[in-house]
Amino acid sequence: MNLLTMSNPKTDKAQREGYMVGILHLKPDYEICQNASKGCMAGCLNTAGRGAMNMTQKARARRTDLYKNHLHRFMHLLREDIEKLKRKAEKKGMKVCIRLNGTSDVAWHKITFSDTGSLFETFPDVQFYDYTPNPDRMGNVPPNYHLTFSRKEDNDEVSKWILNKGHNVAVVFRNKLPDTWHGRPVIDGDVSDLRFNDGHNVVVGLIAKGKARKDTSGFVID
Repeated sequence: MNLLTMSNPKTDKAQREGYMVGILHLKPDYEICQNASKGCMAGCLNTAGRGAMNMTQKARARRTDLYKNHLHRFMHLLREDIEKLKRKAEKKGMKVCIRLNGTSDVAWHKITFSDTGSLFETFPDVQFYDYTPNPDRMGNVPPNYHLTFSRKEDNDEVSKWILNKGHNVAVVFRNKLPDTWHGRPVIDGDVSDLRFNDGHNVVVGLIAKGKARKDTSGFVID
């Protein structure tokens, strides 16, 4: 079983920037997304693009079942996938980066191998990156793990606090990105998925996709 997705519009864009990307997509629920709100769960990117296909949903469900019930096996398969991607990238002279929470919010830095530690310690030369709605993780993860905070309909004040701390915050907008949000410049996060290249203290603007286009919870900003 392959755990990492290595071919989709996000990874194709990254290759044009010299990066080979692997993204892990699980099937989101309130166990693997413990900080999820009703709005972000309803509008999750799990339903966007190819994610809406039945075959894709079944594959994500299988991975999630393996993660929940056979974590040791899951982690070793994940390590093997990263090693394969590294070898493939090296042959093409490209850099490797991994997004572990494509459609989840797992605290991967707390899961370790007995012989090599966490994934971040196992692959110190690999750039990992994710979005998270968990403020406790911001600034408290390994140096090769870049996190962008996710604004939801129920954490506006926390998002402002995160911005004031100098971190980046991702915000979903309906149809058009504003120039600024709460006094910070808004960059177009759909141009590239490589969040670790965004700089500091910016708002990562994302246009609503999938079911999020019909959001009425406040998760998507008009």
